[in-house]
Amino acid sequence: MYPDLSYVFHDLFGTPADNWLSIFKTFGLLLVLAILSAALILYHELKRKAREGLFEAEQVKIELGKPPTAAEIASNGIWGFILGFKGIYAYQNFAALKADAAEILLSSAGSWSGGLLLGVAFAAYRYWNGNRQALPKPKQAIRKIYPHDRISEITIIAAISGVVGAKVFAVVEDIPALLADPLGTLLSGGGLAIYGGLIFGFLFVALYLRRKNIPIVHVLDAVAPALIIAYGVGRLGCHFSGDGDWGIVNAAAQPEWWFLPDWLWSYDYPHNVLRRGIPIEGCEMIYCTRLQPPVYPTPVYESLMAFTIGGILFGLRGVTKSYPGMLFFIYLMFNGMERFFIEQVRINEVYSFLGTGLTQAQFIAVSLFLIGLGGAVWLGRRKS
Repeated sequence: MYPDLSYVFHDLFGTPADNWLSIFKTFGLLLVLAILSAALILYHELKRKAREGLFEAEQVKIELGKPPTAAEIASNGIWGFILGFKGIYAYQNFAALKADAAEILLSSAGSWSGGLLLGVAFAAYRYWNGNRQALPKPKQAIRKIYPHDRISEITIIAAISGVVGAKVFAVVEDIPALLADPLGTLLSGGGLAIYGGLIFGFLFVALYLRRKNIPIVHVLDAVAPALIIAYGVGRLGCHFSGDGDWGIVNAAAQPEWWFLPDWLWSYDYPHNVLRRGIPIEGCEMIYCTRLQPPVYPTPVYESLMAFTIGGILFGLRGVTKSYPGMLFFIYLMFNGMERFFIEQVRINEVYSFLGTGLTQAQFIAVSLFLIGLGGAVWLGRRKS
């Protein structure tokens, strides 16, 4: 396993582990890659739908050559302050940053002098550069803005609201930890529930689309393959970092017909980022544990299923073209089925409801499947 980038380089090139590359955490890197992959796929899907005439361009009046406003200068200064406040502090506490980057970056501690200096520098540069490029008389122009031109805003809204939602759902699942350490639990870098991210991201992006008068049904069809592919990439981050999203102990004997690598049947997650399990003999690194007994590598199973579902959704784009919204409802059904069944071999708290024992994710998975099924049937009948 690779809790951070130093372990990747250690395996590939034999460089020492736990060096300065430790600040780049594997899960965080793949989470960013998941967001970028979703943004890239969504951009191309929205652009394709714009070419098909499903979106109308918004006429936006812009001014060219304007000097920077006070709000723009202040915004630059705020970003500079944050960068200096946390960046200088992180440099001064580099050993702690390598051990737990989230603890350093998400805490309220920082360098006030570094923040003020960099904040003033950023604000001054924005003022100087903006006035240098300003025209004696600003010009007005009309620009056509399509939904794919707003992909940066959509991605930022989805990313921020998604992380908040994932944290909220994770906290709800572990109320005792919240009561024991409220601030530490809320500010910790761990503990993210994927369905919370999907639900919050959907709600806030939907509000943004409504405010911009963008037809949400076509965006839903465009985002369906993007979401499931990004999910698969994110689950790879869970696997390679060993963040605890693995399955239950695999006590079953490996069948004779099994032709795949042994670790796909059961895996002990050596060097996992949580440092769970028993010590690894002869290991002198920071992360020196492995699980005993080994468990189902469920993140890999989910990644494989997610990429398969993504391929199916791409293949169904033409078939569902005359049924706007159908591709998204199919995505919901696939998503619900995948998560419901994988929960059978994952470690999660089980809740009792109407005589059934289901996890939080399974309750949501059943709901998503029923919404997808109901929506698909409704669209089919409406088309008829």
